[in-house]
Amino acid sequence: MRRFRRIRQTCTLAMTAAMVVSCTAMAEEGTGLNPDTKEPTQYTIDANNEVYALLDFEDERELENAQRGLIAAPDSLVIKTDTGKVAWSQDAYAFLDEEAPDSANPSLWRNTQLNHVYGLFEVMDGIYQVRGYDMSNITFIKGNTGWIIYDPLMTVECAQAAFELLKENVGDYPVKAILYSHSHVDHFGGVEGIVSEDQVEKEGILIIAPEGFEEHAVSENVYAGTAMGRRASYQYGTLLQPGEKGALCIGIGMGQSHGTTSYISPNTIISETGQRMVVDGVIMEFQLTPGTEAPAEMNTWFPQKKALWMAENCTGTLHNLYTLRGAEVRDGQAWANFLMETLKLYGKDVEVVFQAHNWPHWDNANIVEYVLNTAAAYKFINDQTLLYLNEGYTSTEIANMIELPEELKKNWYTRQYYGTVAHNSKAVYQKYMGWYDANPIHLGELEPTERAKKFVEYLGDVDEVLRKAREDYDKGEYQWVAEITDMLVFADPQNQDARYLCADALEQLAYQAESGTWRNAYLCAAQELRFGTNTDPATRATTSGGITSHMTPEMILQYLGIYTDSNKIEYLSFTANIILPEASYVLAVKNGVVLYEKGNLHEKADATWTTTRQGLFAIAQNNQDGINSLVTQEGDTTLLERLMEGNVAADMDMFFHIIEP
Repeated sequence: MRRFRRIRQTCTLAMTAAMVVSCTAMAEEGTGLNPDTKEPTQYTIDANNEVYALLDFEDERELENAQRGLIAAPDSLVIKTDTGKVAWSQDAYAFLDEEAPDSANPSLWRNTQLNHVYGLFEVMDGIYQVRGYDMSNITFIKGNTGWIIYDPLMTVECAQAAFELLKENVGDYPVKAILYSHSHVDHFGGVEGIVSEDQVEKEGILIIAPEGFEEHAVSENVYAGTAMGRRASYQYGTLLQPGEKGALCIGIGMGQSHGTTSYISPNTIISETGQRMVVDGVIMEFQLTPGTEAPAEMNTWFPQKKALWMAENCTGTLHNLYTLRGAEVRDGQAWANFLMETLKLYGKDVEVVFQAHNWPHWDNANIVEYVLNTAAAYKFINDQTLLYLNEGYTSTEIANMIELPEELKKNWYTRQYYGTVAHNSKAVYQKYMGWYDANPIHLGELEPTERAKKFVEYLGDVDEVLRKAREDYDKGEYQWVAEITDMLVFADPQNQDARYLCADALEQLAYQAESGTWRNAYLCAAQELRFGTNTDPATRATTSGGITSHMTPEMILQYLGIYTDSNKIEYLSFTANIILPEASYVLAVKNGVVLYEKGNLHEKADATWTTTRQGLFAIAQNNQDGINSLVTQEGDTTLLERLMEGNVAADMDMFFHIIEP
C-alpha cells in the first residue's frame, strides 16, 4: 500500500511569487473580483505551515493501523448505478499521492490519505472489513456456516461491490444475520445490496438493531429529511469535485455515496446492556449507548475473540455532538460515561477494537488509552462549556475560547476532522441553555434579509464597504470579510462583487480548515455564490422508498402534520375516523393543526375514511391518484380535499437556498 509522503513544511518562493503576480494582475483589472477559483494567499500558506509545529507528522501508527491486514484491493474503484451514474469513486482521489498542497490543511490532507486506503481487510481470524467502499465500513464475521454482517453501508451499489470483494477473496456463505449498530442511513441504507426483504423472511435471516432504532431512523430521514438532505450536500461536499482545491475527506470517510438507499425493518431488538445472543455459533454481548453518536446505538462484545465493535462511539476522529446537516444534539456527558462503562465491562480483556468508520486499533494497552482519550475529549467539551456558560459567556464566545488540553490535542485520533471543538461546544450550550443567550435584543430579531437591508441602509456606500472588505481580505481577515459580504448579498443577491468577494473569503477559510466538513461547507457556499444554487439531482443519493414503506400509521400521521401548512387552512376544523386493517384512529383537525388519537372512533365524526397504510401515506403525500384509488370516504367528502389544500408535501424544494436569500 502507498505510504503518504512527507509533506513540505515551507511554501516555495515560486508559489509566493506567482501569488503576488496574480494579485497585481487582478488589481489592474479593476476590482479583481470574479468567479474563478483562487490560489491560497500567503496568510493561508502561513496558517497551514504552522500545523507542522502542532503535530508529530513522524508518528505513523494510525497509518499502520489503516493498512494492517489488507487482503485485496482493486487498482481502480469506481462503483456505478444501473443508470451509469457514479455512486462512489476512489479513483477521483488519485491526486493524494502528492505531498500536501498549500490549499489544504496538512493534518486534513494526512487524514484523507489514510481514509484513501481501501479494500478488504482481516481484523483478526474470522472478522473482516471492507473499508473505503462508502462513507462507512461494512464488517463480516464468520460463523459456523455463514456470515454475520454489521452496518451494510449507505447505498445498495456500494454494499453489493463490497460483498462481492469478500466472496471472491474469503468465501461465499449464506447470510445469517445483519446488525444495524445505530439509526443513521450510512449504516443500513445498503442492506438490499446484501439481502432482499423476501430473502430475510424465507431464510429466517435476523435483522438486529438497538431499541428505538426504527423510530429514530424515520424521524431523521423522513420528518426532517428534505432539510437534512440539502444541508448534507454542504457537510459532505456532494456538490464538489475531489481535488487539491476541492473536496477532501470528512474524517470518518471520503464522503457520501450517491447510489440507492434501501431499508429492511429489524426483526430482533436489543433492549438492555448485557443482553446476549448466539448466532451461527458466534456469541455476541451488547452494550446499549443511547444519546451518544445516535439516539439509538449499541456496541457489541465478542468474548470468543476478545474483540469489541464500537459502532460509531470511537472512530479515530473527534466526532459531532452537533452535526452540520442538522440532527438531535448528542449528549457529551452520556458519551463519555458510556465509554467509561465500555472500559469497565471489557477493558481488561479486549485485544482489538473495530468500528463503523476508519480503521481498528489493536493491543490492550493501546485500546484502553484510545477509548479513555476519546472519552476525555467529549467530557472536556461538555464540562468546560458548562463552566464557561455559568461564568456568563455566550455560545459564540465559548466557541471562540474553548480548546482541548495540549496532550489531547496531540492525539491523531481525536483531531477535529469531522466534529470540531467549537461547534461541539455550541451543541452543549444548546442542550442546556437553548438558542437564547439572555440578551433580550435577540428575542425578536429581524429575519436575515430585512436585517441585511437595514445594515446596508446604515452603511450607506456599498462600494466603500466592498473596498474596505477587500482591504481586510488582503490582510487575511477572511472570517470578517465573509460576514460583512454575506450581509451585502442578503441585502442584494444581485451584487456580484459582494458574492465573489464572499466566495473568495470562504475559499481561504476552506483551505485552512482541519475539519473536512467545514472545508466542504465553505467550498460549497463559495461555489453557489459564484454560480447559483446547485439543483443537480445527481449530487444526492436516491431512495428505493424502503423507509417510508415501513412507517407505522402513527408515523404517517405525524408526517401528515409536519407537511400541513396550518396557516393555509386555519379556517378548517373537523374530526374524521380513519379505519385501517390494523387499527383505527381519530383525526382531529383544529384550525389547520393535525392531531390524532389511536384506538378510538368518534361517535359524531364529520367523516370516515377507510383505507390501508398505503392509502394513508397517499393522504400524507397529497397523492391524488392514491387517494382516489385507496381511500373510501363517508360523511362530508369535501373535508379531505380541503385538508389537502394545506398539504405541501408535493411542493417541497429539496434545493432551497442556503448562502443567498
